[in-house]
Amino acid sequence: MQQIRVLIAKPGLDGHDRGALVIAQGLRDQGMEVIYTGLRQTPEQIVDTAIQEDVSCIGLSSLSGAHMELFPEVVRVLRERQADDILVIGGGVIPEADIPALQAAGIAMVFTPGTRIEDVASFIRSHVRLRDLADVPPVEPVAKQVDHIGIAVRSIAEALPFYTRHLGLTVDHDEIIPDQKVRAVFVRAGDLHLELLEPTSPDSPIAQFLDKRGPGLHHVAYRVDDIDRALEALKEAGVRLIDERPRPGGLGKRIAFIHPKEAHGVLTEYCQRTGEAAE
Repeated sequence: MQQIRVLIAKPGLDGHDRGALVIAQGLRDQGMEVIYTGLRQTPEQIVDTAIQEDVSCIGLSSLSGAHMELFPEVVRVLRERQADDILVIGGGVIPEADIPALQAAGIAMVFTPGTRIEDVASFIRSHVRLRDLADVPPVEPVAKQVDHIGIAVRSIAEALPFYTRHLGLTVDHDEIIPDQKVRAVFVRAGDLHLELLEPTSPDSPIAQFLDKRGPGLHHVAYRVDDIDRALEALKEAGVRLIDERPRPGGLGKRIAFIHPKEAHGVLTEYCQRTGEAAE
């Protein structure tokens, strides 16, 4: 049976998380895998983490009174990112009078203080949507080969010697990618590259990844001849995308990311080589 992954999040400026930590541990005791975001998270940060961690449920906790604004905003951002299949529940100090409006805004259930953890876990089990990927219609093969493997590092200067000195690989390219706020160094490994990714800003997606998971595998990128056609084929097949249109990537490539749920938790990239990168 597939283990349910739950994200417990504290949106806004609420500085108290004892209740959230109790819920997180309780759900772990119920056999679920639980990720806790920490305090003072924005709705966008919560959704980014939920997508990266491939969770089936988000549990929002608030004691600050900002639930009427922040809880629906999380739902809105999920819809914007095409991740609204993630179940969203709420809890904390929530007045009974606010619960109908929260449910109308997309919060599946609001649990008030004193609710048994067994009841919370039972509701989650009954309402999460664990997608059967075998039912996804097949798409025309478009991926030619693995183009590169993205590896998140805190410092390229510290990480690179392992690949050059100990593995004997060579650096092909080094650039800053402003759109992603990242420095990328491409190390040649046979017919593909290892792309070492170092954040250039604290709000870089790579910086957020490092904060949550630490250094390691970030994504696998597959080379395609026509990325626009490839993305259209995926959309027609109902495959969820992070990028519906290509954006600039390293080495002048056009890239787009596919929702990690489609690859069982692996962030997947399509990339099309252009100009010198195509040679």
